[in-house]
Amino acid sequence: MSVVASRNGTPVEAPVAPPKVVRQRRIRPGLLGLAILLIAVGGLGAAFAVTSVRSTGSYLAVARPVEVGQQVTADDLVPVRVSGGRELRPVPADRVKDVLGLRAAVRLTPGTLLTPAQLTDAPLLGPGQQQIALGLEPDQVPARKLHPGDKVLLVSTPDSSANGSTAARGGGTRFEGTVIDTATPQNDDTVVYLALAVRDVPAVVALAADDRIALVLTEAA
Repeated sequence: MSVVASRNGTPVEAPVAPPKVVRQRRIRPGLLGLAILLIAVGGLGAAFAVTSVRSTGSYLAVARPVEVGQQVTADDLVPVRVSGGRELRPVPADRVKDVLGLRAAVRLTPGTLLTPAQLTDAPLLGPGQQQIALGLEPDQVPARKLHPGDKVLLVSTPDSSANGSTAARGGGTRFEGTVIDTATPQNDDTVVYLALAVRDVPAVVALAADDRIALVLTEAA
């Protein structure tokens, strides 16, 4: 009870107002779970952003086509900044000197990251093979450009100094080979480096010395 004054000054008792009861709002379990989920997703997003920034690095990418067996040069590569490329295990840009001079184990396509598995320092010679160099004039080259890995057929031509049936019997022998590399000296001739079976090397060398060998492209790499 509280006391208040009336108009004539006589105090009278007045009722006390009951206190207000504040009802507590109930939190629905579904909304609570949603809030926790949003917080978790936000945390994962932030962690992913930080991880992506940390994994950004400079790697080597292929700038122009490199055929199988061809040596890699500085002009074939370009450094690029890549985010999240660590899983591919590309070659870091600061290791460019380590890959120059290596051969392409597969065809390198421009715009792709360079990986160690795409390179090799092993020769293209297979078991039981030897390498020879064959000099050809421009009109003797079977294609405008030969590439490492091309399959070729070496055919013996007749001996022009022989007569009659001997000349006919002297041509037509075939030898299978694989192109390892090519070079073009200053005289515009083409030197083709070939992998041949060991048993065929002596015969091919003798025919080449007599200018009695023709080169046929059978399968491009």
